[in-house]
Amino acid sequence: MPFPNLRESDVVWTTTLWKTIDLREQFNQFIYFPIDNPDPSGKKSLACTLWDAVAAGEITVYEDDQLTVPIDNEIFVKQYTKPDTILLEIGYDDDDNEEYQTIIRPHEFDGAEIEQFSLREAWFIGREETRMNSRRLALAPLRQSYHKFANTEEEIYLGRLPLFWVPMQNPRVRLLLARHTAYLDENNMVGQPSWDWIFINQHYNAFVTKESNIYDRTVRDYLVGEDAVLEAEWIEEKVFEMENDMWDY
Repeated sequence: MPFPNLRESDVVWTTTLWKTIDLREQFNQFIYFPIDNPDPSGKKSLACTLWDAVAAGEITVYEDDQLTVPIDNEIFVKQYTKPDTILLEIGYDDDDNEEYQTIIRPHEFDGAEIEQFSLREAWFIGREETRMNSRRLALAPLRQSYHKFANTEEEIYLGRLPLFWVPMQNPRVRLLLARHTAYLDENNMVGQPSWDWIFINQHYNAFVTKESNIYDRTVRDYLVGEDAVLEAEWIEEKVFEMENDMWDY
């Protein structure tokens, strides 16, 4: 279902929020499972659904959350699935020297590695409806990333970084999400919604990590621990109360 047309001149207030959807939360686990791609019954997780679409060239993805730098799907998939070369110690020769064997290990996409998603969304109040609305703009699967130093086995942990950014307002992406089913209730397979329905209705738990600001900083850039959690909650509450404040007399 297409969204209503919105003119920029009709927007009287807007802000952008970045959120993280943690798939380790019980409420969000329907997004994470099944981890097989696909499982014997044909089900797919959200991560596998997006990856298969990228590998097939069905959708365009981007390097950044502003969706300005497109990724060449074929090159990206080829680099991501590039096999790893491993030296395996197999024993000693007659001169008591260590012997090694080179093993090529294939590297395939594993949906189980995607435990979080990053989401950028716009919240706005339009002149016509004078109520709060929101749109999902970009979505990124987050994967634990490491930097390996050349000629050594040493590596450093870089954190959970975006694999790619999906333009959620793109018609081809919305069609993809509308075609695939999200299995909310495994005990009743009738009337299961699509992924498009999930994001339109925000049927997931997420926490705020950033609000648009002139310093372009995230919450954890200036607060840590419990203070960061309270700040994220305050940002979300402030957005929800904006609509009520407009009608306060």
